[in-house]
Amino acid sequence: MTDRGREAHQQAGIASAEVGVVLLDGPDGVAIAMTPDAAEATGHSLIAAADEARGQSTQTPSISV
Repeated sequence: MTDRGREAHQQAGIASAEVGVVLLDGPDGVAIAMTPDAAEATGHSLIAAADEARGQSTQTPSISV
């Protein structure tokens, strides 16, 4: 991810519900509105990805030429 010039955010997004829609406000003005089903699926996907990322190295592997 950092090879594209972007750093991972350490600040969590904040979810809320209004008139049957789930709103997610993230860092740097990121905002998205989802149906409850889409929000639930996104939540499961985020948890799975977080678990996987914790097991990965944060250092770029060196490549021998």
